[in-house]
Amino acid sequence: MHFNLLQKIIIWAIPLIFAITVHETAHGWVASKCGDPTAKMLGRLTLNPIKHIDPVGTIILPLILLLLPGHFMFGWAKPVPVDYRNLRKPRPHMALVAAAGPVSNFLMACIWAVVAKIGVAVLGFDQWTGTILAAMGTAGIFVNIMLGVLNLIPLPPLDGSRIVSSMLSPNAAWRYSQIERYGFIILIVLMVTGLLGRILWPILAMVVSLIGWMFGLDIGSLQWLLMS
Repeated sequence: MHFNLLQKIIIWAIPLIFAITVHETAHGWVASKCGDPTAKMLGRLTLNPIKHIDPVGTIILPLILLLLPGHFMFGWAKPVPVDYRNLRKPRPHMALVAAAGPVSNFLMACIWAVVAKIGVAVLGFDQWTGTILAAMGTAGIFVNIMLGVLNLIPLPPLDGSRIVSSMLSPNAAWRYSQIERYGFIILIVLMVTGLLGRILWPILAMVVSLIGWMFGLDIGSLQWLLMS
């Protein structure tokens, strides 16, 4: 079964929008539980994607990546504002807030694995519905694992850097944070040169295989649905 361009966009867009929306909401929710009400006050503790969509990171870049070979898919939303000064225990709570985003992605990958499992079960008596569910579930697994692993890279301003900063002395953390002004440029260079893929793919493959094993999915076969 072959998908046309519009179908491919829908299959990837729905998991991606959920992935980045829940990711950002998770940051704000954990921050609110740790004492910072900023996101809540600004109306960002919501799963309404309109509140989180960034035109470039949520729409334009993912669409470009979808049209390129390889289906390396990632994006970003408008960051949920967090005032670390409001956290009851700023340094350890900063790590918790940062980790909340990637953790939400790994949990969503499991939810999408269930969707893929349902799709496979439905294939026997409704090929169209089963194929769509299986393909979208598989896309959801890949999107969320990609975002989760990518954000754990210790490169400011990615979430992994906040976790690392919480373990450094205040002076070292400040010096480390200065990389942030170049972080996006470094990330783009790594992606364009292919270094990012070489760094991430072994980790992605391992985590995706683990998800497949946990839910009894043949990820290799399902992956072909996304390339059809």
